[in-house]
Amino acid sequence: MGGKVSCTLGEVKNRADLIIYWGGNPAECHPRHFTKYTIMQKGKFIPEGRKGRTMVLVDIRETMSVKAADIFLQVRPSKDFEMLSAIRAMVKGQPVDPVLVEETGLKMEQLQDLVDRMKRCKFGVIFFGMGLSMTRGKHMNSAQILTLAAEMNAFTKFVAMPMRGHGNVAGADMVLRWTTGYPFGVNLCRGFPRFNPGEFSTVDLLVRGDIDACLVLGADPGATMPQPGIDTLRRVPTIVLDPKVTYTSQISRVHITTSPTGISSPGTAYRMDEVPLPLRPALKSPYPSDEEVVKRIIQAVLRKPAWLPGSKVAASDVA
Repeated sequence: MGGKVSCTLGEVKNRADLIIYWGGNPAECHPRHFTKYTIMQKGKFIPEGRKGRTMVLVDIRETMSVKAADIFLQVRPSKDFEMLSAIRAMVKGQPVDPVLVEETGLKMEQLQDLVDRMKRCKFGVIFFGMGLSMTRGKHMNSAQILTLAAEMNAFTKFVAMPMRGHGNVAGADMVLRWTTGYPFGVNLCRGFPRFNPGEFSTVDLLVRGDIDACLVLGADPGATMPQPGIDTLRRVPTIVLDPKVTYTSQISRVHITTSPTGISSPGTAYRMDEVPLPLRPALKSPYPSDEEVVKRIIQAVLRKPAWLPGSKVAASDVA
């Protein structure tokens, strides 16, 4: 099974009566999420607002979001996959070993209550955050949630949506999808796209040191990557395109200052529910846009003569 069952944030606001946040802390990371789209909003089919919604929070520790939750399920670190597997089995009415459930830090009664609420709701949504990808299982944890949401549609309407960490991350996924057919972890070395998370993912490539050059556009991997990945960025030629100074730009070989997209240059950003939002610049900037810089880089590369291993290259060709 592949893909995901999803919707827009407008549908969540108007229809969702069960909202599950898993591995995220929206109170601090997405401060307007509660008030604008989920638990606090009065929707077309949820006219009573907060009273008509149930919020469940699943995380490895208490965060600021716990104060807004009706139910808090504290799962042990790196046990998300096991907990999701148990929930999927219970949804299908299959037997589950209570001993294995207790290893997740929860009790059978807690999971059964959650499953019952999921089956009874009219419209359920799971928002899953970066906490799932930071523990053992990584992308497989997200795959379990997407599969669970799809399977729940045999009983009621259920969707899943990732809580994006930074601006327009969904946009990068969308571009890769329509150009390669895959959302991330894509390798083009053989002339065609190959998809293999865990091998071709950015974090894995940097940690293993499998790259010899890096181009960073509008991101700051040096502030979030594991230390071995940061060491690789220091070691290889790293070029950064960013309107501001970041940790990654400080350790890079080249930092090209660009204009802020949506403020000084036009573009399109994708909301976390993958709704495109056209951005019109309000201010002028003396710096070029990311698009202009990338086009210049492509033109410069095309002007360079092709180089093959073993061939001789004149000094003027690489100057």
